Amino acid sequence: MKHPHDVLSALRQKASLGGGEDKLAMQRKKGKLTARERLDLLFDPGTFVELGAFMEHSCQDFGMQDKKVLGDGVVTGWGCVDGRMVYAYAQDFTVFGGSLSATNAQKIVDIMKRAIKNGAPIIGLTDSGGARIHEGVASLGGFADIFYQNVQASGVIPQLSVVMGPCAGGAVYSPAITDCIFMVEDTSHMFITGPDVIKAVTSECVSFDELGGSHTHSTLSGVVDRSFSSEMEAIAGVKKWLSYVPSHNREDPLASPLSHKTAMNEKEKQDITEKLVAAEQRVAEIVPDNPNHPYDVSEVVKAVVDPDSFWELKPLFAPNIVIGFARLGGYVVGVVANNPEHMAGVLDIDASVKAARFIRFCDAFQIPLITFVDVPGFLPGKDQEKNGIIRHGAKILYAYCEATVVKLTVILRKAYGGAYDVMSSKHIGGDLNLAWPGAEIAVMGAEGACNIIFRKQILQAQDPEAMRQKMVREYSQTFSNPYQAAKRGFIDAVIYPQETRRYLLEGLMACRKKRVSKPQRKHGNIPL
Repeated sequence: MKHPHDVLSALRQKASLGGGEDKLAMQRKKGKLTARERLDLLFDPGTFVELGAFMEHSCQDFGMQDKKVLGDGVVTGWGCVDGRMVYAYAQDFTVFGGSLSATNAQKIVDIMKRAIKNGAPIIGLTDSGGARIHEGVASLGGFADIFYQNVQASGVIPQLSVVMGPCAGGAVYSPAITDCIFMVEDTSHMFITGPDVIKAVTSECVSFDELGGSHTHSTLSGVVDRSFSSEMEAIAGVKKWLSYVPSHNREDPLASPLSHKTAMNEKEKQDITEKLVAAEQRVAEIVPDNPNHPYDVSEVVKAVVDPDSFWELKPLFAPNIVIGFARLGGYVVGVVANNPEHMAGVLDIDASVKAARFIRFCDAFQIPLITFVDVPGFLPGKDQEKNGIIRHGAKILYAYCEATVVKLTVILRKAYGGAYDVMSSKHIGGDLNLAWPGAEIAVMGAEGACNIIFRKQILQAQDPEAMRQKMVREYSQTFSNPYQAAKRGFIDAVIYPQETRRYLLEGLMACRKKRVSKPQRKHGNIPL
């Protein structure tokens, strides 16, 4: 009779092999890590505690009763990431292609419930062919159980999905509900229906990459927040993402040493000071004097926030608006900025939806919002109207109006029409609204406004063009500046560009303890 310790050792060894040595080798041959190797990279050494390692599926059909594997294709547990408690699950493609069984789902739901109860982020490492066909409706029910738990966790604890292989069919909706999705180039794919089904139904031939690769989802669909060239880089990205978010919705995000300068040595203080001085001088040079010349707004962001702290999300999707995390004085902030380098920074359907979701995430987890405004308005055009710019554009407006976190706004250049209202204006709850001296706040640009207001005078003038130019100059001097808005209290201060960081930092410190009491309701009805 074997000693109990020997039995436990043998079971642990068997569980660690997943689908067996041959399948583990096949996984690595594809350029992919195994489920346990991924978790080893994620968690601090020696901190991961695995749960349910000896669980097996209960399917008795199709000969499955003789094909039981310990753990049943998913590794779940908790541990520390950079010293913080984090819960995670990693699907194991070496076990029945990572397919979801009732047992598999039970393990995932259990770890998610534990994360919610104990107030810690949940990370899902996805690598699965979808539902386990052998189990039929039991597998489908398992997916629904996971989806339900995703929704219960939403806004309570941060949820991050990392697609590290296939994610097909109904399985895509769990990542879709989570707060953020990462993918790995070349080896990960997400799609509802595969190429074979599409070909059978439509006769259209598409590749896996074209249909649901990381490039497609990073640039066209907007499903993915960041794409990485390797699994190691993706795991490093997970750690970086975690450094910006709190453990749960009742906790403030972690502050860096910059918020407590006493924790820094003299050389670190000097290096930071030199970088800040250089950035302060540079910020005034980034935005061109000519209002029609483009520039990259992310350079303004980087010059204002703490050095090397800005981390952009969805950088390739709807680049006419920039979103991402940063730190200001060591404190985590969310950044939303119109980007004149692309489409003049106009708000269109994709930009509105991109920004709205990020704003709502920041609001859910107590992350202050800083908005940099340079927007000529909403994108006009037949396609935008037909595809619902009214409905989708309302999402960013709703998100800003709904947000109760600290909202700081800087108008860099243009703020025209309804887009002025939408971009975190004082009217929809901005806590500190600033403008640079060259800012233009108006219903529309001076030329367009004069063509309407002074149409008759221009047409009747002996020299219509000279008259038009005269009217444009006068209108610009009177209305296309920040001072009319400042007179009415819509702008709190007109500042020099090099003062931006100081004003924002002081505004953040003044408003950090902001609390808002709202009317009791079940929830609002965002225009989805």
